[in-house]
Amino acid sequence: MEKEIENRLIEIENALSIAEKYLDDLNQVVIEQGKQIDILQKQNKFLLAQLRESDIKPLSEETPPPHY
Repeated sequence: MEKEIENRLIEIENALSIAEKYLDDLNQVVIEQGKQIDILQKQNKFLLAQLRESDIKPLSEETPPPHY
């Protein structure tokens, strides 16, 4: 009986260590994705600022060419 309990505890410890490894890996992915999101947000703000500063008007504000 004691050996069964010991084996069961070893199985639980192994499962826990695997779960902890997965959790650490997942945490690393979340951290990397957060960094990527920050970069993309900065790029998006930059592109929006460039678009606002450009002389190109939206299609709805463009005057049609003379041949229309």
